Amino acid sequence: MTRAQPAGNDSTGVRLRVLSYNIHGQRDDVAALAAVVRDAEPDVVIVQEGPRRFRWRHRCAALADRLGLVVAAGGLPSLGNLLLTSLRVRVHRAWYRQFPLTPGRHMRGAVFAECSVGVPRARFVLAGSHLSTDPAERPGQAALLKRDLGELDQPVIVGADLNENSGGAAWRTIADGLTDAAAAAGRTDRYTFPCAAPRDRIDAVFVDRRIEVVDYDAVDTEQTRRASDHFPVLADLVLPPSR
Repeated sequence: MTRAQPAGNDSTGVRLRVLSYNIHGQRDDVAALAAVVRDAEPDVVIVQEGPRRFRWRHRCAALADRLGLVVAAGGLPSLGNLLLTSLRVRVHRAWYRQFPLTPGRHMRGAVFAECSVGVPRARFVLAGSHLSTDPAERPGQAALLKRDLGELDQPVIVGADLNENSGGAAWRTIADGLTDAAAAAGRTDRYTFPCAAPRDRIDAVFVDRRIEVVDYDAVDTEQTRRASDHFPVLADLVLPPSR
């Protein structure tokens, strides 16, 4: 994936670089994780498996600082989903969704933040989620997330670990009416999991059809193979200026 063009404005809209990353609870090489994110120079990072328990506020802030970013929203209220931004991005409001608990399973949820970037400003809503590993539970979670997304007027950017490949019921629900950034860039052959033997594309970035996908990649490097059990997905986008 080319990284020659920095984030900024162009004649058609406002550029934004998005990284969506399941960081495996920071149980792997944390120094490699920090290097991966800093090297990508994202404007926003959508994190799955971020801090969600004891001292979660401090741990979220420490993670953001390590990555050279700031916390926009997430942590315990969104059950480990976390949104981080560069100082280029302004966060106007944030909110959360907690999915119903199935006894014996992990409780899961989603995080949302209404943001703006660039001059003139481009407004958008950033959303992140991590769906269940249980195929019986995922479709209901996807339906709740999709209902929330459908109530938004601003262009949406969704980063998620769906725990299933494209074509699954939950994936189809989330993707309906949105653009799969990998498909738009012709990169659906870039698997995201597991790093040791990539064979599945269970991590995705979906964007509003008003948003242009300039480039996309699942970043497979020596560092990303040490940093987590998932590869991060990186998308360069152009957002329409707000009217």
